[in-house]
This record gives sequence, structure tokens and C-alpha cells, in this order.
Amino acid sequence: MSLDQNLFTLHFAPSKDDPSVTELVDPSERPHYRKQRVQGSTYKIDVYDPHSQSLLASVAAPSAISKHKTIELHNPSHIVELKYTGTLTFKWRFAWEEHEFEWRREECFIIRKPDPAVLVAVTKEQSGRLKTSSVQILDYNLNRFDINDRKGLEIVILTALLTFQDTNEAYHTPADPVSPVQAGGGLASLFGTRRASDPARQPLSRQPSEVDVAAPPPLPPKPAPKVGVERIAEVHAIRAAQGEGEVNEVLVEGEGVVEDYAKYAEGLLKDDAMLFVTLRATSASEVPKVLQVVEHTKRLRHKAGLDEEQELHQYVVYDTDKPKGPKRINLNDPATPLHKAYTPPSSLRVHLSKIDMPELKPKTEPPKTRAPVYDPPPAPPPVAEEERPAKSSRQSKKEEREREKERERERQRELEREKAQRKVEKEAQKKAEKEAKKNKKDSSSKPETKPEVNRLTRPHPTIVTSSAPASVSTLPYPYGPPSSAFQSPPFAPSPRPASAFYPSSFSQMPPPPSHPSAPRPRPSSFYGPGSYQNSTNSAYNTTTPGFHPFLQP
Repeated sequence: MSLDQNLFTLHFAPSKDDPSVTELVDPSERPHYRKQRVQGSTYKIDVYDPHSQSLLASVAAPSAISKHKTIELHNPSHIVELKYTGTLTFKWRFAWEEHEFEWRREECFIIRKPDPAVLVAVTKEQSGRLKTSSVQILDYNLNRFDINDRKGLEIVILTALLTFQDTNEAYHTPADPVSPVQAGGGLASLFGTRRASDPARQPLSRQPSEVDVAAPPPLPPKPAPKVGVERIAEVHAIRAAQGEGEVNEVLVEGEGVVEDYAKYAEGLLKDDAMLFVTLRATSASEVPKVLQVVEHTKRLRHKAGLDEEQELHQYVVYDTDKPKGPKRINLNDPATPLHKAYTPPSSLRVHLSKIDMPELKPKTEPPKTRAPVYDPPPAPPPVAEEERPAKSSRQSKKEEREREKERERERQRELEREKAQRKVEKEAQKKAEKEAKKNKKDSSSKPETKPEVNRLTRPHPTIVTSSAPASVSTLPYPYGPPSSAFQSPPFAPSPRPASAFYPSSFSQMPPPPSHPSAPRPRPSSFYGPGSYQNSTNSAYNTTTPGFHPFLQP
């Protein structure tokens, strides 16, 4: 990978005197780090500061090609685990403080899922081999993160890169050549020793007929094919290794019986780390078999008493596989069969879960609130067939839409009227409550007084203005003349002080009118003038002037 010439770059410079020493120098040939490999049965390297000769870091592993190496930093001491995480690709990971770093061939990234990774280091290698010649640390990307020990992180990144070189050399270095002594010993052990009957030393170029060739060892017997639950588990393990399915997925095929699939699914559910198991059919013909496997699995759990400890939820999803290929538009009229036959689903997925999974529950539409139904207006009288004009289907549909819109508008207006009525009633109720509270407050603040006498039911007191007592027969009213205080004059303006605008005539109340002292005339009888005689009782015979009875006794 091409490097940026404006950034600080370190070059790998192997020592000419000692092949186990490699120095990291800048473009001006000034060393910054020095690596030295320690000879021994295990793999170990030390990284020093070339100026102070202080030990910065050391790496230990069983061998150079081990997939797990331990990096130990010194002053202060800190352990970092370097692990190989790739399968077919080159990936090594290590953790520093709260961040995760990963080396991918020529680049080192800081992992921050679910966000994309950020490049923090880049190398330049020879084509075809993992042999680094230069490296750059991208400080401008590291400044974006909170890292306390930047120097320690730089040492770990460069030390891991130095171990990758040793791993590459271990893979590409040929094995040590076999010495003639070892080769002779190997041939002697292969072809056997010379015959005891021949005292002379046999030459190396012996005839093939004289060589005792050992028979090759017999081949181990072929293992018997797995059957039953073991065969189902083997097939699913191969599929999971190839990345074709999930670990908790059971693919029901034609191979195998229902009991074997059920036992395999029950074994998956027994695992505490397995929260749910998915049973899927490979084709439409295997859909009934999936249902049988589900029922048998639940039966096995019920017999084992696992249903009492933990409830098992079942969710069914069918017809989820969409047909592949371009979408075809069918312009033909739909067929009108006499009866629609049942068609089984083409695909089926059954989830047996230990936990509740609301996202897999069937979605039910909420009940729709129906608008109030009003009686439609009376229909017009039917028109005779010969008088009814012929309407086209388009015109009739248009009229139907107009009627539907009119009915909808009428419903909206009715709802608005009801809403306004409820609002008015609510305001009136609030106002009444407020008035009641106010009256209650006023009544509690006023002193308690004697109620006023009702003068309509009680007679007025007799007021005598003269010194002589008035006779009842001479009074104009049975109970005496009314008091001037209770009689309203014909014109009684409110009393005001005399001023320029209101003369004194208006400021004084006029005297009450004088009432005649003569008695009122007695009302005549209802039957008119004349004498009335009672035939039964003569004591009640009275003579009323102007009374003429209609019936004479």
C-alpha cells in the first residue's frame, strides 16, 4: 500500500551482523526501536530503546506460528493478548484501554461497532509476501479518540507487526536438510539390516531381489456411517460450517424420520444458551413433516417434565419465500372457479421459543369505530321503466360517489354540532358551579337576619291618623286603609338634592291621594236583583234588590 510522504515513517532495517536483530529507523537512518529474538525452544522477542537500552516490551508464545501471543509492556508492566481471529483472511486482534484494534494484512484499524472502523496504521509490503518494509502511525486519526497512553499503544502496534514478520519467515523458511547419517539411518530402518549369513559388507547398490521390503501398514477401517440423531447433527454441523444456516435452525428434509428431528430439536432446547429453535421446511412437500416434528418435540418435553419448569412459545410463519425472477403482469381476467380448494403453504417456519417474542405474534387490526348511522332521506317515488333515462355505468358510479361524499359531509356536520353542544353544556355547568360557589361565599359572609314578612298573605296593620278611633264600618277596606308607605304614587322620582339641574319640586315626594271615607257599595247577587226565598229554611230568606229567581217554588 502506498504511504503518505508527509507523515512520519519508520523503515525496517535488519542487522547485517546479527540476523536476529531488526531496527526501526526513520528516513535519516536514526534508530527508534530495536527488536532482538531470543534463541530457545519457545518463541520470544524483546523490544529495546536503542539509545537508553531499556526494555520496552517482550513477546512470548509456544512457537512463531502460534495463534495466541502475549505482549508484556515494561515500566510500567501491562499484559496485552494478541489473538488470531481470521479463518481464511489475515486478522489479529488486541485490546487497549477501552478500544479494540485489529490488524488486517497491511492496515491496522480501531473497531467501533456499529460505526465503520477507523484506520490508525498502514504498512508497505513486498508483493506476494507478508514482509513489511515501512510503517506509518496515523496520529490524526488517533487524536479523535480518548487514549491516555499513546506511547504504549504505539509500542504494542509495532511489536505485533514485528511478530508477524517472524510468523511469515517461519512459514516460508524451508526445513533443515537431512544429513547423510540421518538419511542412512532412515534407509536402514526402512530396508532392514544385512543378512547374518553374509560376513562381508554388502555394497550400497544391492539388487532389488536381495532387499527385504516391509509390507505397508494396513489402512484403518472406514467408519460406519452415522444414523439417526447423529446423522441429523452431522448434516447441520456441515451446513453451519459452510455458512448456509444458523446454529439454532433445524432444516427438515426428506432424509431422516420425524423422531430423529424431534430429538435433535429437543437437545438444542435443553441448552441454556439457546433461547429459541427454528424448524424450517425445504419444500412444500416437507411442510406436513415440519408440523409432525414440532408436535413430537413438544411431546418429548412434556414427558420429560420440562413444560412445567419453563413454558414453550410457538410462532408460525408461512409463505415467506418470495419467487425469484422478474415480476410478471397477468392481464387475463381472473378465473371464476365454483369453489376455492385449499392450497397448503409453500414454505413454513415454526419458532419454538423459551421467551416471549412479540415481533412474531400475528398482527391484528384494531376495531374500527363506526360513525353514527343516520336515516337516509326518503327515496323518491319510483320512475316508470319507460320514463327512467338510461345511465351509463360511469355516470352511475359518479353519482354514487357524490352521494357518498354528501353523506360523509352530513356526518361531519352532525359530529361538529354534537361537539359544540357538549362544549356549551360544559361551559354552562362551569358557570353554574362558579355562581353557586360565589353565592355560598356571600351568604356565609353576611350576618344572619330575620326574614321579611310576606305582606301578600298577612293583612296590613290599621293605621289611624285621627284622634278619634275609626269604626270598622266607616273604613274603606275591611282591614283598614293601606299605609302610605306601601302605596306607590303615580309618579315617584327618586329623591335627589335640589340643584340647578334638579329643582326642589322634584326633590320632595308628593302626598298620597286621599281615599273616601264612605263605605263601598255592596256587590249585587250573581242571580240579579230581586228577593230570594229559601223554602227549606226561612231563617236564611233574604231579599236582594233586583233579584228575580228563574225558578219559582
